[in-house]
Amino acid sequence: MNREDSPLRAAGKGTPPAKPAESAGKAPAEATGKAPTQAGSKAPAKATKAAQAAEKASAAKKAAAKKAPAKKAPAKKAPAKKAPAKKAPAVKVPAKSVAPAKPAASARGFASESRLGMVRRARKINRELAEVFPYAHPELDFRNPFELLVATVLSAQTTDLRVNQTTPALFAQYPTPEDLAAAVPEEVEELIRPTGFFRAKTKSIMGLAAALRDDFGGEVPGRLEDLVKLPGVGRKTAFVVLGNAFGVPGITVDTHFMRLARRWRWTASDDPVKIEAEVAEIFPKSDWTMLSHRVIFHGRRICHARKPACGACPITHLCPAYGEGETDPEKAAKLLKYEKGGYPGQRLNPPADYPGRPAPPAPGVAPGAVQTPSGAE
Repeated sequence: MNREDSPLRAAGKGTPPAKPAESAGKAPAEATGKAPTQAGSKAPAKATKAAQAAEKASAAKKAAAKKAPAKKAPAKKAPAKKAPAKKAPAVKVPAKSVAPAKPAASARGFASESRLGMVRRARKINRELAEVFPYAHPELDFRNPFELLVATVLSAQTTDLRVNQTTPALFAQYPTPEDLAAAVPEEVEELIRPTGFFRAKTKSIMGLAAALRDDFGGEVPGRLEDLVKLPGVGRKTAFVVLGNAFGVPGITVDTHFMRLARRWRWTASDDPVKIEAEVAEIFPKSDWTMLSHRVIFHGRRICHARKPACGACPITHLCPAYGEGETDPEKAAKLLKYEKGGYPGQRLNPPADYPGRPAPPAPGVAPGAVQTPSGAE
């Protein structure tokens, strides 16, 4: 049995190896079945990823393409920023419209005017002002050289009208140099208070009164060198007295004369003494006194310091400064003063040929206190 059983056992032993054959047979089948499935699943995944990457790349390119013009857009807006530069000339337009007022002098030939041309023009101005103001005169009321001297000293830093309203009471109480020199200073101060700087002016007029009493026999001297030695008396005051009380020609360089002499290019100086000397070279000596009156009249009535009435000026064709003031005739006419504007003058007792109205006396002063005119002028 052992021998019989051995083949069975051998056969039995041979049978088990068949199972591995099945498993071996199944293994290839399973391997071949599974392998294609995994390879097939991985391939599409890679393709999908590639497609997605391609889509992303194309999307990125499209986005970049879309963004590129957006970045260039500011470059197109740059010209818009340059637009204000084109508007700049429009800002300069007002300057161009105002500019002609300044070069008016050169446009009319004054900038290149020769010395001879200026002298001829200046003398023509004097002649034409003589026609405009044939009644020009000193605008201080006086009856003798002493009153004119005192009134001129008091006229500093105030108007001639205020002086003319003040002097009647002063001269009524102190008619001579001797009377004024012996006055009580406080009483004089009270009388001349309306003229301003009354303490300094009291000292000056009382000092010159004493000098006239002590050094000149109570009389006003008729020489420039003597007058300028008196307290409060300078060249301007001396020439007013000499020209209007003694008939000695002189140029009165006050604030109006200085302003107009510069506007008319008679001088470029602001020194009264230099202006006097330069103007004296332009005009003959016989014209000096009346020239002064005409220029001062014109400055007070028409050619004002702040608002010249250019549109109402009769000598614009001779003036290098035309256009500095109001050029509209109607508006300029409203700027005229005294008789030219229909208002009273500055003298309470003007000369007979004065076409305007006399100035009123000071408030509260009786008409009897007003001086009566004399032939001293």
